[in-house]
Amino acid sequence: MGHPVERESGEAARSELPPGQRVQKGWPVTHYGPVPKFRPERWEFRVFGATADGAKHCWTHEEFTALPYTTVVADLHCVTKFSMMGAEWGGIPARVILDIAPPAPEVTHVMVWAEYGFSSNLRLADFAAERTLFATHKDGELLTAEHGFPLRLVVPHLYAWKGPKWVRGVEYMTADRRGFWEERGYHNVGDPWKEQRYSYQEEPGDGPEL
Repeated sequence: MGHPVERESGEAARSELPPGQRVQKGWPVTHYGPVPKFRPERWEFRVFGATADGAKHCWTHEEFTALPYTTVVADLHCVTKFSMMGAEWGGIPARVILDIAPPAPEVTHVMVWAEYGFSSNLRLADFAAERTLFATHKDGELLTAEHGFPLRLVVPHLYAWKGPKWVRGVEYMTADRRGFWEERGYHNVGDPWKEQRYSYQEEPGDGPEL
């Protein structure tokens, strides 16, 4: 595991409760489907799609966890209306991946892929945000399997479903398309401060063009 290079403090680390949310003690387990078994010898993280060099980039688990490591203090807001406040997440910033395997200039969105073909789409700006993190730890401890070990995405400014558990890769896209929950009626953006929970709330420009 790499060494910490950054820690959020001051305004960025302060907790706020978005509208319609309630503070949750502890961390409930919420996910769709079974918990995958981690096999380190088979695990691979991939960046593919519209990369700047046209190539696919891959890391083994050992290689990926050796990338620059940081900690971020941030809340987790679930669309089911609970919020876990002030957690310390440790892992690899999404910006590190963007630096190592940059997207082509025309990329506007990413699809984050996880085990069992689960996916979540993000605007490139949300993925590249300062506190978006591929988390391996919470509060100094390795994530449990139920909470996404060995890797989950944390996007503090969006609802938690936008940060999948058991992440295996990122696809760079030149146009938006909906991920797993977005295809099933969840909002395409997922901003908790705007209560963007469901697709019927979408405004023009929030979702992919038909």
